[in-house]
Amino acid sequence: MTTPLFLLRCKQLGFSMTELDLLTIGLINDMFTERENDDYSGWTEIAGQDDFDQF
Repeated sequence: MTTPLFLLRCKQLGFSMTELDLLTIGLINDMFTERENDDYSGWTEIAGQDDFDQF
């Protein structure tokens, strides 16, 4: 990831420059990934007890 792309993602998440001192690069990447997953509408299957037992 390049610096401009990282700063763009920080801006998209709404972080200020002072808040970046408190966060790690990995945490910001995880937050951005989770934000993108929130818009995904393909989560239609919910695991039941049988699924957990097979796991």
